[in-house]
Amino acid sequence: MDQAEILKRAKAYIAEEKDERFSKEVEELISKEDYKELEDRFYQTLEFGTGGLRGIMGGGTNRMNTLEINKATQGLANYVLKAFPKEAKEGTLSAVVAYDSRLNSDVFAEATALIFAANGIKAYLFSSLRPTPELSFAIRQLGAKTGVVVTASHNPRMYNGYKAYWDNGAQVIEPHDVGIIEEVNKVTEVKTMTRVQAIAEEKLVIIDKEIDEKFWAMCKAQLFRPELIKEKAKDIRIVYTPLHGTGAMHVEKVLGDLGLKVITVPEQREPDGNFPTVEKPNPEEKPALTLAVELAKKEKADGVMATDPDSDRFGTAFPDKDGNFVLLSGNQMGALLMDYVIRSREEFGKMPKNPALIRSIVTSNFGDAICKKHNIALVECLTGFKWIAAAEEAFEKAGTHNYVFGLEESYGYKIEKEVMDKDGVSAAAMCAEMILYWRSQGKSLLEHLDDMYREYGYYEDRAISKNFPGSSGVAVMKGIMAKLRTEGLKTLGGEKVVKIRDVQESVVFDPANPSNKTKIDLPKSNVLQFYLESGTIVSARPSGTEPKIKFYINSVIPAGDGSDAWLKDAKAKAGTFCNAIESDINSILDAASK
Repeated sequence: MDQAEILKRAKAYIAEEKDERFSKEVEELISKEDYKELEDRFYQTLEFGTGGLRGIMGGGTNRMNTLEINKATQGLANYVLKAFPKEAKEGTLSAVVAYDSRLNSDVFAEATALIFAANGIKAYLFSSLRPTPELSFAIRQLGAKTGVVVTASHNPRMYNGYKAYWDNGAQVIEPHDVGIIEEVNKVTEVKTMTRVQAIAEEKLVIIDKEIDEKFWAMCKAQLFRPELIKEKAKDIRIVYTPLHGTGAMHVEKVLGDLGLKVITVPEQREPDGNFPTVEKPNPEEKPALTLAVELAKKEKADGVMATDPDSDRFGTAFPDKDGNFVLLSGNQMGALLMDYVIRSREEFGKMPKNPALIRSIVTSNFGDAICKKHNIALVECLTGFKWIAAAEEAFEKAGTHNYVFGLEESYGYKIEKEVMDKDGVSAAAMCAEMILYWRSQGKSLLEHLDDMYREYGYYEDRAISKNFPGSSGVAVMKGIMAKLRTEGLKTLGGEKVVKIRDVQESVVFDPANPSNKTKIDLPKSNVLQFYLESGTIVSARPSGTEPKIKFYINSVIPAGDGSDAWLKDAKAKAGTFCNAIESDINSILDAASK
């Protein structure tokens, strides 16, 4: 992009942005003639990805700021008014707005609520920060037609985001996301009003405990063994960290009501958008749990639990026989929760007819083996919990299956039907009960996980990602995916690729006979999957919310004789094989970086 176009876009932005904090940033960059930074801020406009809007905070069209929030909300409001003409005419439309602990989240959330109010859509705004799953829950409780939560989930501190939800309590998908973007692009004027006026006219309603109490009750209602919890809860100690986010209020309350001893990491308990103790507030990453593990060792705790800033992701670590804490992956905890929910439903006669479990296409197929044993349908969907919610809604509307559990490898689990998104709070409650159950059976969670490996085979999963920021980064990632599509991969880790699934082209084929393609029934998405001879699957996918490309390795060693020697050998073989695949992937990424 040439300098003239950059300056044109920058000056247009300054003229529109009413928040001086952001407009002054751009003015200073112009005065410094910092065209590299200006290009990064203006080479594109943020668009709805897998989770709505998400980006680095600052001035510019490629940044999260008040102007982009205002335009997005006005476009969303316009779309809602058109989508529900009867309710719009009657004046009965409503929206729910929540926000997390990130910098500017409260400002962005109030701006969003006041724009809804000014457009004749009653806005329910939480009185203070709340988790994303509670936003989904509130939409359904209040009968709202849309909702917004201001959050960037697990991203670094400089990010913020905006997730848009529909009346079913799930994040928007096609055609709504496309329709909203069309409306956003048409926006020339944003309607708003003052907070005082909105409250006086009953167009803005502040909500808190009336939803909180119902949400807590819902989380506890999912549990299977309240008697066991009541009897044994005081036998275990949990160290918990909300990573400076929204979780403490809810996780402490729900687990505390169950009688569990919860020790919250003091340095990370209070909400703080600067995330002073972590580089990334992401429970997927080991450094984020350092303080929690240190405290757990000191307290001789039975487990570590963590939620990300908006409390939709749930991470864990448990002590092995030597007292060293082992961090479980999203796939491992997903398999444990799935196994526990299934066996508990069967034991108590709560398994519905035609049960189904939903997982994303980059999640381990460990769960597939569990479902096969229990005669439960396994439904695949695209990455992102909005697709899990969509799949659940689709087959329940059609009457073909009944939802039992949903998961994705990125620490997302959905136990309940009342929330149409991943929920770290209910996952924490179910995990606590699961710990107690297996202790009553004389096992730890890690020991039971090994038992599952002996029965189903050993599954090892890894995720590799590399950032490619800026306009040049977008081109690099497009180049990687184009090269993988045109040239393919014949081998990975020394093993032959026997099948390729191209979700963007909606086909699957044998690379030895590429002209013979079979159609697949999935929405289009820029994902390539390579199936190896052993059953291992390697997936490539550019992120929909961050400037990075991700590779997922889902490997499997088939079940053997179930002995300790077999399991030890299987873990060693899988580790060596995944190392070899990871080396091949890093070679691809390194070559693209040059």
